[in-house]
Amino acid sequence: MAEEETNETTDEAPEAPPAGSDPVPEETSEPAAEEGSDPSVDEEPAAKVEEPPAEEPAAEAAPAAAPAAEAPAEPEEALGPKELRKRARSEHTGETHEQRSGEERAAERKATRRAKAASRSRYRARARERHGGERAEGTPPAERDAGAPKVRQGTVVSAKPDKTITVRVEISRRHPTYEKVIRRSNTVHVHDERNEANEGDTVRVVECRPLSRLKRWRLLEIVERAR
Repeated sequence: MAEEETNETTDEAPEAPPAGSDPVPEETSEPAAEEGSDPSVDEEPAAKVEEPPAEEPAAEAAPAAAPAAEAPAEPEEALGPKELRKRARSEHTGETHEQRSGEERAAERKATRRAKAASRSRYRARARERHGGERAEGTPPAERDAGAPKVRQGTVVSAKPDKTITVRVEISRRHPTYEKVIRRSNTVHVHDERNEANEGDTVRVVECRPLSRLKRWRLLEIVERAR
């Protein structure tokens, strides 16, 4: 058995070349040049390995710091009409008037006002024509006998002084031109001989002769007592 194993190992081992002979060159892995090719012609150089593109220069430095935030604009001061006229005159670059006297200036102002009044009159006439030429009629005035004393009704707002009360009279009237109801109040001092009226009462007063520096009215009656 041992002899058979040794024979197998000797058969598998490659035979060594005889001494003194040239060694056989081993076949290279490169294929032989094709027949018919001109050996003088150099083969095409191998494709160059593409080098990675050079790194782009670093992004430009951030732009210079933005200018400092503008300070909030200060609110414009309210200018009066005189200051506005002064500024307009200072900025005027047109022709200037000759020096004029006070009388000439007054005459010029009168002429300007007269022209404006004529313009307003023409405008109002055209407006009347557009509305049929009829002028609005307001509330007719109250009828009363000539020389009859005025009678008013109001509310007592003060009764502290002796024999004197203060009455607020509310007046509501329709405007004769604009047809709008206008409300206003007037305060009068009234003579109260018996100190009958109190604050909050609704009273009727009548016009009379001057009784003191402020009193021109006299208590006629108490319409309603304050609750």
